[in-house]
Amino acid sequence: MSLKNAYLAVALLSGLSLAACSNTAAGVKKDAEINADKAEPAAREAAAETKEAARDSSGAIKAAVETIDVKSALMADRTVDASHINVDTFHETKTVVLKGSVKTATQRDEAARIAAAEAPGYRIDNQLTVVPNPRE
Repeated sequence: MSLKNAYLAVALLSGLSLAACSNTAAGVKKDAEINADKAEPAAREAAAETKEAARDSSGAIKAAVETIDVKSALMADRTVDASHINVDTFHETKTVVLKGSVKTATQRDEAARIAAAEAPGYRIDNQLTVVPNPRE
């Protein structure tokens, strides 16, 4: 092979390589665009799920705070024997549920009033029963 033919072969191979690289680069760019289009809805969905999870955990924390506030206020009040009162708070329905027993109807009513004062914006579901001498 002559030197001229060798140069011609090298030039031809270089040209083919450049064309292949150009096609590969264009293919990579097109693949990236397609994948981005596919990923975009998934990314939006993931972001929406993350926001929803944050809202749920924020609501759960607020509900826990309401539970603590109500139970603390019941325990601090000297007119209500809170030793047999269970307080549950549900952020989804914005409801405070009082369960258990108290010694008098007055204590039952007072417990509901205290819960309402401590958890503004929450509905109070008073399920307390009156038992004159609750079991210890």
